[in-house]
Amino acid sequence: MTAYNPAPRRRLRRRIAIVSVVAAGGLLLAACGGKDMEAMDHGSGRSASASSTQAAGDSPAPGAFSDADVMFAQMMIPHHEQALEMSKLADSRASDAEIKALVADIEKAQDPEIQTMKSWLKAWGKPESAEESMPGMNHGSGGMNHGSGTSGMMSEEDMQKLQAAKGTEFDRMFAQMMIEHHEGAITMAEDEQKDGRNATAKKLAAAVVKAQSAEVEKFEKILDRL
Repeated sequence: MTAYNPAPRRRLRRRIAIVSVVAAGGLLLAACGGKDMEAMDHGSGRSASASSTQAAGDSPAPGAFSDADVMFAQMMIPHHEQALEMSKLADSRASDAEIKALVADIEKAQDPEIQTMKSWLKAWGKPESAEESMPGMNHGSGGMNHGSGTSGMMSEEDMQKLQAAKGTEFDRMFAQMMIEHHEGAITMAEDEQKDGRNATAKKLAAAVVKAQSAEVEKFEKILDRL
């Protein structure tokens, strides 16, 4: 059995943690700033939502975008990456036919979505991770994991437990964890629907809410019979 390597998990957790900090700061500025903040930026020709720009005509997400759109992509990419890692564990450990079918659905949907969101960020001139543009923000963020906030990200301990399980035990644990994981993604996608500006990003967020809500219901039914 290949030993579980926690290093990628630490990077994913750090990326989620950093963007969460940025999100909290953005909400605070929005609450306190309003028209005053917009006026403060007139000298530089930028408003409080300064990242809203007109994307190029050949952009994969054309039109204006905002900080919320960038944040959605930066947070959802590592979130999807962890879902794919969990699904990879299921390939050799799951025993339930419905679990295996759902794993296939997750892999089929989320890998293309990762590539799509990466293409947005590239077109927008934004890094794939907030850490890349705010390198000093990662200090002290190690505690931002399972049970903190609403991201639904699993901790290293969670992932190690999942790797150690097999058969029905794995199926039950996988379903429980994926429900929490999906609920975190749904929350982020709903925030994008509410706060985002880019039509393409909001459309993908709506698709995430619809697909993952349906999968949560299926996982809950599986748990009821396991």
